[in-house]
Amino acid sequence: MNGVMRAATAVILVLVMAAAGVHGAQPQPPQEEFVPIDELPPGDQMPAAPLLIAAYAIVWAVVFGYLWSIWRRLSTVEREMQELARRADAGEQDS
Repeated sequence: MNGVMRAATAVILVLVMAAAGVHGAQPQPPQEEFVPIDELPPGDQMPAAPLLIAAYAIVWAVVFGYLWSIWRRLSTVEREMQELARRADAGEQDS
């Protein structure tokens, strides 16, 4: 489980660093006036919908992964508590 969380953290770190590298690669000259997106060259147009969907997908994947890890750990604790209760009952009967 610990390995999965480390791998997920490493993947997220690589994606963030890659996005920062692409975004900060070349500074753009300042615009003098407003230019409608239809008049921009295709290389300068960045659609927001795919980026927004990707961001939400990553956030939901992290949330579900975290909840899954909590569920697994809670199941382990419950099993251990049942085992301790069983041992305590067996110990009381021996006394």
